[in-house]
Amino acid sequence: MLRAYRPGDRFLATPTRTLLGRGTREEVPHDERPLSTRVADALAAARERGRRAPLLIGAVPFDPQAPAALAVSAELRTGPSLPSDPMIALPAERPAPVDWGIRQVPAPEEYAAGVADAVDRMWQGEFSKVVLARTLELTAPGPLDLPGMVDRLARRDPGGYTFALPVGEGRTLLGASPELLVARRGARIVANPLAGSTPRGADLAEDVRRAAALLESVKDLHEHAVVVDAVHTALAPFCRDLTVPSRPTLVRTATMWHLSSTITATLPDPATSALDLACALHPTPAVCGTPTDLARQVIRETEPFDRGYFTGMVGWQDAEGDGEWVVTIRCAEAEDSRLRLYAGAGVVSASRPQAETDETGAKFRTFLNAVGAEW
Repeated sequence: MLRAYRPGDRFLATPTRTLLGRGTREEVPHDERPLSTRVADALAAARERGRRAPLLIGAVPFDPQAPAALAVSAELRTGPSLPSDPMIALPAERPAPVDWGIRQVPAPEEYAAGVADAVDRMWQGEFSKVVLARTLELTAPGPLDLPGMVDRLARRDPGGYTFALPVGEGRTLLGASPELLVARRGARIVANPLAGSTPRGADLAEDVRRAAALLESVKDLHEHAVVVDAVHTALAPFCRDLTVPSRPTLVRTATMWHLSSTITATLPDPATSALDLACALHPTPAVCGTPTDLARQVIRETEPFDRGYFTGMVGWQDAEGDGEWVVTIRCAEAEDSRLRLYAGAGVVSASRPQAETDETGAKFRTFLNAVGAEW
């Protein structure tokens, strides 16, 4: 199905399944009703129109009040996870040479200044964490090869969450996220917050040293604990038997090490859907900050762009309420010959502006490698 993707399709690969939707049977409208209600109604309508097991795929923006891009596809193919296909181990075709124009928004020094200002405000007691992002705007001399980009993203990390979703006329959200926001399968709930990161090392010895240092970093452990506490607090009203690890472990991508905690729980009420839980969690301090409302204000004041779907969530849900919702990171938005890449870093009182700037640069590498851009 990876090879079958074409622009306009809805492609989502997770560690449990691969989905490819084509066309639209039911689209979730934007109105005053809660998002989970609108989604349930769209799935019910699809079932009434003859779809026996309707499943919805799409994206929700960072701003919960903004329109989402969620739909039941007219045609849906499902398959096993990508790692179950031995062909996924074959290297992806190298991207064709492209003379990319690259613009940083904001410039690195402006981003570092924003981090420094946030740190100063935290020392004054205004808030405890904010996630600040920056972008790379890439322009190609011709049309973008979206299928090639998706193929390379998936092959680079087949055990992650790879997506390519239409989010407006001629616009595609694509990426490869390492972070599961929440999944529901029957009464079983899993959340896997990631917070606290460091770039991978260039050789094995340096890579191991950086991973070990991350596990002992006071700054990163504090940042991670803030997120885990927020996830626990958000899930507690819905769940029982919540299990939270006492210390994080490590998870790696092709470019980054992350602190990771796998939180499990039992859902007593089958009427609570995966999206209900995702909306209760979104946005976590891992992508916004804490307290949430003040962190949002700082983001609006500091970032010279609209995040759109970056740090929102992408995923799927069926009519029974089962689903997987993933934090929308390591992503880009494509339109015509333009590609906007996003990367953010968690800023706490112990943050250093240059280190956070370097972290965002390392996170850009996931996508830069997929398009063959030198930067």
